[in-house]
Amino acid sequence: MNRRQFLKNSAALAAGTSLAGLGGCATTPVADQEWFQISLAEWSLHVAIRNEKSMTNLDFPKLARREFNIGAVEYVNQLFMDKAKDQKYLNTLKDICDGEGVKSLMIMCDSEGALGDPDTNKRNTAVENHKKWADAAKFLGCHSIRVNAQTQNVGDYEEQQKRAADGLTKLSEYCQPLGLNVIVENHGGLSSHGKWLAGVMKMVGRDSVGTLPDFGNFKIDRKAGTEYDRYQGVEDLMPFAKGVSAKSEDFDEKGNEIHTDYRRMLKIVKNANYRGYVGIEYSGKKLSEKDGIRATMRLLERVRKEV
Repeated sequence: MNRRQFLKNSAALAAGTSLAGLGGCATTPVADQEWFQISLAEWSLHVAIRNEKSMTNLDFPKLARREFNIGAVEYVNQLFMDKAKDQKYLNTLKDICDGEGVKSLMIMCDSEGALGDPDTNKRNTAVENHKKWADAAKFLGCHSIRVNAQTQNVGDYEEQQKRAADGLTKLSEYCQPLGLNVIVENHGGLSSHGKWLAGVMKMVGRDSVGTLPDFGNFKIDRKAGTEYDRYQGVEDLMPFAKGVSAKSEDFDEKGNEIHTDYRRMLKIVKNANYRGYVGIEYSGKKLSEKDGIRATMRLLERVRKEV
């Protein structure tokens, strides 16, 4: 054994002894015990912000930290739709985050047009509409903007893939120099078809364009009741994931989500070597928004230790 190896082994032994003294397991690295971090998606509070108006987007980072001790947030543009270019507002939001020790991860963008629109002019307009959110995300320190791969269900399977890839590529050409990812959530229509969206990612072929697998959004056609298998869907999308959305709605008496087997789902996430944030997105109605967030957080923390 040379000197370098001796020092390395000694350091490892010392670290193990320290962990054991704190009640931890010396053979399990701390990083592996918490292989993902928990963030909070703003949609979990959309009723309070949009309907009840009991809080605003500016309150969101404060509540995340003070109510749940969560240090990373994911915004929804619908909840501050007129503020993308309001620099004074963005300064205030950034100052609040800095003061609370909260990291801004992404802005989820809706209502800005279809990036896979069959009309080329409309598709290009959608790309332009998203740029202001990219600028805001860059200023806030986000790593991504989340967009939709809407194609209006016009054309065949591959034609719709090509249009979505075109819109995403054009938007990424603006976002990549900003250091921003463009990520797509399974969010209805063909975007909820895991194989289809994975194919779009391969067509784009850019590392800065990825996915945001959501545990629950796999309904391709709500009227027809067409649904893609959620576990297969997440498995399809994980190779391109820049984030993960832990959708939750209802819980049983043991605290398990009744629609999604979180153990099975998080094993898929971990087996894909994902080591980023998993965002709480509670959208149920039986619990209050805050209680739903707490229930999802407890479940994530419990399963994180088990997986």
